[in-house]
Amino acid sequence: MDRQPTVTLDHVADFYNRYPGEVVTLYTRIRVAEPLEGAVLSISLPGELSLERYRPPSAPGEIEAYVQVEGGTQYLTWPVKQAMRPGYAYEFLTMVRIGAVERDTWLESRASLVRAGDLLAEECVAVYVRTKGRYLRYLPELYERDELMGRFLMLFESFWAPLEMQIKGIHHYFDPAMTPSHFLPWLASWVGAELSAGLTEEQWRHLIRVAVSLHRRRGTKEGLRECLEIYTGGRVEIVEHRAQDLRLGSAARLGPGVALGTGNRPHTFTVTIYLDEEAGARPGKARESAIGALIESIKPAHTDYTLRIKGLAED
Repeated sequence: MDRQPTVTLDHVADFYNRYPGEVVTLYTRIRVAEPLEGAVLSISLPGELSLERYRPPSAPGEIEAYVQVEGGTQYLTWPVKQAMRPGYAYEFLTMVRIGAVERDTWLESRASLVRAGDLLAEECVAVYVRTKGRYLRYLPELYERDELMGRFLMLFESFWAPLEMQIKGIHHYFDPAMTPSHFLPWLASWVGAELSAGLTEEQWRHLIRVAVSLHRRRGTKEGLRECLEIYTGGRVEIVEHRAQDLRLGSAARLGPGVALGTGNRPHTFTVTIYLDEEAGARPGKARESAIGALIESIKPAHTDYTLRIKGLAED
């Protein structure tokens, strides 16, 4: 059995909601992973869609289309005479006009790529056709039969459609992963996240997503470590220096855990940040100062720290 070639077929429409009398443009794209000869592309059009015009791809060789009608369905067929080249996008354009329909309905168009009777790929697209404006439902019943009023309201429906789509998707604006880039500072202000100019957009989104959790752990070792890893993009280690002060009495003891003299440094910790030097991640003095200011804003007020920045090779 011959191995079927790898084919990618896309078949989409410019708009998926239309009204009778409007024109819909269908875009069909073919990509192959290896040379393909003898391929035939067929696009089916239901009777409610009348073919206006079509355009073959600007590909080598002559590609001529012909139209057949079977059982009330039109078939626009494109035989590709020369071999399809790998990596080349063969784009076909088909423009159709929507005819009269009795009720709101879906009109479906199917694209099929065939070679020697074998189906290589198939893709379907559907367009929803509305017979009347949706706004008619808010008027008295007598207007349902008024064609002029229906078409008049369709104008406002088309004008306000983009705004309605924004309202339907408003929950995406509150999702750090999906909100538009220009909304990030506004969303960050809701959760008290401070966005640094040195952060990438991906770091911004991550910081906003975990901001509430960081606020709960503010002043803790884990909270400081996670915050620094987001800001620097490196691996952070924090070592706390604890001291057991000398006590007198029955519990008094001496040993390596007892801090005496100048080595006694309670309430201090060391922050070590490992950055990828090859990626140019080692910060300059200004960046180091910004990291220090960040630590100062998060650590407990009575503590002190030492900051060390190393490359991964020094680990």
